[in-house]
Amino acid sequence: MIHPSYSELMAVVNSEVKEGEEPIVESRYSIVKATAQRAKQIIDARHIQEKIDKNPEGNAAVTSDEARRLKIGEPLLVNVDNVKPLSIAVEEINEQLVNILPPDPEDMQ
Repeated sequence: MIHPSYSELMAVVNSEVKEGEEPIVESRYSIVKATAQRAKQIIDARHIQEKIDKNPEGNAAVTSDEARRLKIGEPLLVNVDNVKPLSIAVEEINEQLVNILPPDPEDMQ
């Protein structure tokens, strides 16, 4: 069995929602999408870090966009060098280290 389950993650994410407000996530799809997006950020950051490590000039080879993505994608957990990005993302969401924002109504048009 996968731990935490979809329903446990949904409960954690929606725990900050006040009574009478719309829940942030209402389906498994929302949790899967948010977790996949966070895992992608972590993967991107790892690729940028590899680029820095291979280049003797270090950060000089990194564009401002890459520097921003590196900062965003740094895992918020410790000792995760050999942990898969999706596992990191699930744990970050479960420990409420990252926030899932409700969908922007303008994006749905």
